[in-house]
Amino acid sequence: MGDFILTLPALAALRRHFPNRPLEILGYPPIAALAVAGGLADRVCPVESPALAGFFARGGSWTASAGEYFAGFDLIVSYLYDPERIFQSNVTRASAARFIAGPHRPDEASDLHATEVFLRPLETLGIDSADPRPRLVLPAGSPLGGGAWLALHPGSGGKNKNWPEANWAELLARLTARTRWNFLLIDGEAEGGRGRRLSALLPPRRVCVAQNLPLVELAQKIKSCAGFIGHDSGITHLAAALDLPGLVLWGPTSAAIWRPRGGKMRLLRDARGLSQLPVETVARAAADIWPESQQRIAPPTIDLS
Repeated sequence: MGDFILTLPALAALRRHFPNRPLEILGYPPIAALAVAGGLADRVCPVESPALAGFFARGGSWTASAGEYFAGFDLIVSYLYDPERIFQSNVTRASAARFIAGPHRPDEASDLHATEVFLRPLETLGIDSADPRPRLVLPAGSPLGGGAWLALHPGSGGKNKNWPEANWAELLARLTARTRWNFLLIDGEAEGGRGRRLSALLPPRRVCVAQNLPLVELAQKIKSCAGFIGHDSGITHLAAALDLPGLVLWGPTSAAIWRPRGGKMRLLRDARGLSQLPVETVARAAADIWPESQQRIAPPTIDLS
């Protein structure tokens, strides 16, 4: 998901450059639905569709309707991993569309940010100086309830990117005691139940667990919060694209390439490694970003259904 969020500037640039043309994504609908909800694309076609399998095989074959799908486009920009150009070769057999092959991922030896890497292929279309910051504007969803809400994502797709769970527990205990925040804990399959375990340590009326929600619904809940704390993860990139201020507990990944864009996300690192980042450092940084939250108020009664 994080890589997809980082291609949003390319989608936005194409939308601006071709304002009257439909824009379709060939990708994973649960993730690409964010771009449709945000008005950056009109439709998503599942990349795993069996009808398109032949396009990923050397010398592949396909039905007439599958060939007509690609023939219906004037421009195809691909960020698929296609080192032998198998997909590109097959698509150009079926379609006269202009085909622009972009990089699958940034070069880790470079310091060029991923969003700029994904924008570069569009320069051949005369698209330059595009805004490199991912931006996502969504329609409002169901409100979380009264009071001030802080979204927290205590996991990620990699163990070396995760702050220890005990540190999260201590941070939440401090925030609960010292601030007026209510907490939206984001939990999914990659978290292994971290969100549920941490929520059990909090007053029930001050916590809501967002577990395995569809991404558009989750994004709407995150957007209703006043701030965010998380790791180097796709959810953090999503929060940044939604323009939330926040703290990112950053591990070994190259910040030059993968950091969230925009000025509202502050990276916290420790030279000894993420596990050594002190809880007090994170708590102080939170107090600096959200000083108004330090005044306690009574938590609201909320509907967690």
